[in-house]
Amino acid sequence: MPCAIGAALAAAGCGGGSRQDADEPSGTFQVAIVRASFPARQHLAKQERFVIAVRNTGSKAVPDLAVTVDSFASRSPQAGLADPSRAVWIIDDGPRGGDTAYANTWALGRLAPGQTRRFVWRVTAVQPGTHTVKWQVAAGLNGKAKATLAGNRAPAGSITVDISDKPAQARVEPETGAVVRAGG
Repeated sequence: MPCAIGAALAAAGCGGGSRQDADEPSGTFQVAIVRASFPARQHLAKQERFVIAVRNTGSKAVPDLAVTVDSFASRSPQAGLADPSRAVWIIDDGPRGGDTAYANTWALGRLAPGQTRRFVWRVTAVQPGTHTVKWQVAAGLNGKAKATLAGNRAPAGSITVDISDKPAQARVEPETGAVVRAGG
């Protein structure tokens, strides 16, 4: 009897229920990248904004507009590391309301035809050198809803950034205690 109960519990607890993508509509959804910006020259320890703005140029609503950024970290070539991933930028603040269970992916929900939505990350550079940030837009989180640009091209891109090994100049304002950065 205990074996039968254990087998029943195992069957119910593993892989039971409906598919994760069951409610995601299948199809292709037309979008346009309105803006993709990130300063090309940055300094260590200085916060910057990375912005991707996407407009729905199609006639049907995008089910769950999402952006995946796979380059806020890089892989260390050093052998034997438990985790070879090393931050290039620390994410201080991701797109508001966009957290998902997927690594490096943020989703901002349904996007009606003609509407534009902005994904904004506030990040701080922590690794000097030249780095390329790669991103891709999706119409859903599970792969059934596909986003596409005009001409059936993938809504993806990259921005190359040079991070100086010199931190941005900053001082503390003695009267207020505020950090004042040069040029800002």
